[in-house]
Amino acid sequence: MAEKLTDLDLLATFLEIYRAGSLTAAATRRGLTQPAVSGQLARLEKELAEPLFIRGGRGVTPTPRADELARRVGPHVDQLRTALDPAPGLEGVVRIGGAAEFMTARGLPALTPLTRRGIRFEVTLGVANDLLAALRSGMLDLVLSAVRPGAGLTATPLTDEEFLLVGPPLLARTVDQELLGQDPARALEHLPLVAYSDDLPIIRRYWRSEFGKRPKNPTAVIVPDLRAVLAAVIAGAGVSALPRYLAEPALTAGSVELLHHPEVPPLNTLYLVTRTSTTQVVVHTVVEHLRSRDWGVL
Repeated sequence: MAEKLTDLDLLATFLEIYRAGSLTAAATRRGLTQPAVSGQLARLEKELAEPLFIRGGRGVTPTPRADELARRVGPHVDQLRTALDPAPGLEGVVRIGGAAEFMTARGLPALTPLTRRGIRFEVTLGVANDLLAALRSGMLDLVLSAVRPGAGLTATPLTDEEFLLVGPPLLARTVDQELLGQDPARALEHLPLVAYSDDLPIIRRYWRSEFGKRPKNPTAVIVPDLRAVLAAVIAGAGVSALPRYLAEPALTAGSVELLHHPEVPPLNTLYLVTRTSTTQVVVHTVVEHLRSRDWGVL
């Protein structure tokens, strides 16, 4: 091939964008963040010295160069990805737990290549403390946890979630921008909150990290699913702090806006957690597979 293409990941990402028609869908299929996919596409376009897609409000449209590239490299990349997948014969069941939002958006797409090699997954969705208790009792083999566990469990850092404070455009217009620069908590305290639970876990953490105090805002909606939180924010019910991987598509579409721009975005580490005594080969294979991915900041 005459192309200056040396990174299989770049081509794999290009093909997902080409086949899905959008960077957001490609990110989901690849188990990556949208910025990571955008960065890989930019690197490939720089190597080729020409654009591959025309960006639009509803996705991307391939250029003739993209059509040609997909036709030429698509079958070869698919074969190479299959050949470079973990070795065949990895049979077994892995009982894995994680938050519904992360597993839906990132976890399950990232695990899918292993199913083609014989690993079967039984997935439990829930909150971190409940899942870690199930792991300790032997009901689960692996947990993707936003909480670092105590003794008896082995925690391996996987990636960081970045939290954004977002609200619908109409509510964003009510924020006094001068006061926001001087006293952001006071500038925002009239805005109703949409929260995951009544103790405001993510919102409280954001306020303490960025403003050094608890929020005084009224609470409009409590719903135990971050995807539903985002839906309520988009509908105009209030504002919330959400992981970037959930909020970014709505930000791109203009359905929500950033209400606050911290100098250092608040982060929360996600861990791969197993029992320290685990000796199952399939469990260690899943851990290494997930660790090897380029998650970026979620």
